[in-house]
Amino acid sequence: MFRRTLSAPGLLRLVRGRFERVDDPVSGRGLTLADCLMSALAMFGLKYPSLLSFERDARGAGRVRSNLRSLYGVGRAPSDTAMRERLDRVDPSELRGAFKAVLSALQRGKGLDGFAWLDGHYLLSVDGTGHFSSKSVHCGNCCVKEHKDGTKTYYHQMLGAALVHPDLREVFALPPEPIMRSDGAAKNDCERNAAKRLLRDVRREHPHLRLMVVEDGLASNGPHIRLLQELDMRFVLGAKPGDHADLFETADASPMTRTLTTKGADGTRHRCRFINGVPLNDANRGLEVNFLEWTGTKPNGDVRRFSWVTDIDIDESNAESLMRAGRARWRIENETFNALKNQGYGFEHNYGHGERHLATVFASLTMLAFLIDQVQQRCCALFRAARDRAGRPKYLWARLRGLFLEFIVPDWETLYRAIAFGHRTELVPFDTS
Repeated sequence: MFRRTLSAPGLLRLVRGRFERVDDPVSGRGLTLADCLMSALAMFGLKYPSLLSFERDARGAGRVRSNLRSLYGVGRAPSDTAMRERLDRVDPSELRGAFKAVLSALQRGKGLDGFAWLDGHYLLSVDGTGHFSSKSVHCGNCCVKEHKDGTKTYYHQMLGAALVHPDLREVFALPPEPIMRSDGAAKNDCERNAAKRLLRDVRREHPHLRLMVVEDGLASNGPHIRLLQELDMRFVLGAKPGDHADLFETADASPMTRTLTTKGADGTRHRCRFINGVPLNDANRGLEVNFLEWTGTKPNGDVRRFSWVTDIDIDESNAESLMRAGRARWRIENETFNALKNQGYGFEHNYGHGERHLATVFASLTMLAFLIDQVQQRCCALFRAARDRAGRPKYLWARLRGLFLEFIVPDWETLYRAIAFGHRTELVPFDTS
């Protein structure tokens, strides 16, 4: 049986409840905004390759309409034009409540047990990614890159954030923060400004969550570190010699720098050095950080070197854990953005651009569908059984969508059992007579 909340039906009920709170400027015309949002979420949850193919099935096949109602609670599916027009008006910030509802349910349901890494802190990996680029299609919120030949590239980016763990495969996405040029603005937005908005929103929505932020070298600057301190967030931030020459010179020259050397089972020689309480740089002499560098030399002579600054006091007992926390930053790229772009979610596919917010709303709903899948992967044994039977994510999505199109499906449990155990007799063939 499914868990009451941390399963597809429970999670989708939570999301539907949040969607019903989103302001609808054209309410009262028969088609509800909640149905539009849930239809779009179904499109991304079922990994449809295009909005047109989803609309064709949703409005043409009676079994698909039935399944949208039984699985996603969609009373009336919109046409592709209606979906684009309605969702183009939705402020992406109004989708934050759906993410929060899912994450809060995950926390209450003990789904985050064992996910904390160091001293009860959860690792929050933050990084930017693009999801749209065109030489011609654009809206008022597109960022613009002007080329020397006079042409322009229009693009959308967003700053993503996800709870990650060095040893666990799941990642739990938080609401992304758009990086865009506001309609009528003269300049593009930037990742640094987006980070301020994102981190303040995270702390407001999760005031008691113990967080350790892991980011790349762009974040290891004075203003950003002071923001993290203000928000009571611990940090492990990348630091490169070219950007922090003073920091590396201090570590090289100080007698307080400690060095640890170990050898891995594969013969790799690990060398760690660290020093606590050193100025970040000459411009921030009053801002002290702790410096950690980790070097791995393989038996064939290949060398890899990583370095970070952190506000956690470093000693022999936690140096390796801090190193692994810093390297876990890559999970937002490998397990989040890569999955969204290459495992059937169509994150970079143009489902529709619109004139206001459509591109960003679609990208956010794609990430919400990914979050729901990740929660199921961690908390729903039946989902995992279906995934394991399918073998690869793309095969799972193909089987799920195939049964969705072929049969009348009464509920999610029946659908997953059909995939996991071959119980297709529980599905009802659609009667066209």
